[in-house]
Amino acid sequence: MQELRQSALIWLCECDTVGKAAGVLALGKNINLSIAASQYLYASQDKYGSIPGRPAKPELVSPLEVGKRSMRTLEGRAALVHALAHIEFNAINLALDAIWRFGNMPENYYRDWLKVAAEEAYHFSLLNAHLQTLGFTYGDFNGHNSLWEMVDRTKDDVLARMALVPRTMEARGLDATPSTRNKFVQVGDLAMAKILDIILRDEIGHVAIGNHWFNWLCAQRGLEPIATFEHLCQQYRAPKLRPPFNLEARRQAGFSEAELALL
Repeated sequence: MQELRQSALIWLCECDTVGKAAGVLALGKNINLSIAASQYLYASQDKYGSIPGRPAKPELVSPLEVGKRSMRTLEGRAALVHALAHIEFNAINLALDAIWRFGNMPENYYRDWLKVAAEEAYHFSLLNAHLQTLGFTYGDFNGHNSLWEMVDRTKDDVLARMALVPRTMEARGLDATPSTRNKFVQVGDLAMAKILDIILRDEIGHVAIGNHWFNWLCAQRGLEPIATFEHLCQQYRAPKLRPPFNLEARRQAGFSEAELALL
């Protein structure tokens, strides 16, 4: 019987985007995976390659160097779809990293993050296919690495990872998706709007998973969640959250009214 954490590491190190997405989708359907109790799998990391596996393109640049995406041109719309596909590709990697890197968590933790990984792979596949209908493919535009940089910063503590990746970085997507969807509706790209509906629905669940395990870890360590979150934001230099906020989506994702009031 295959081992879930080792399998996650194999696909994390895979560089081919289409192959990675297909492999993770298949992995998500395998309910017969066992879960190792070992803390880390660094020996396996040396065997399978660099983390994360990514293609030669897109070129990674500073967020300030990513070109503006005018919705008035086909290329501008394609650039925005590409940016979203890049986020989803990185999200596949962050979910796989959450599985293999952190040992000694409850079995449901690994099952939850496997579900996230498979759904992110599905999102990437939808976006890449739509990008191709516009005459482009993943890698044709530059991308930035902000999401993975936070993943890397929090690699030594699962509590920091849950606090600052799903419930901070990914939660920003809950806020941004409605306005992005409206832009595509305004230019008549209803197929893209439907893809964003799927992504928002699933991302609410992903942030909820992050919230669940953050609060679970706080309870295990005897920590107060709001104060702990604020401390971790300062310690790991998390980006400042700015409005507008999708409060209803954040409620569905498990944020408390006290947390929403602090926004």
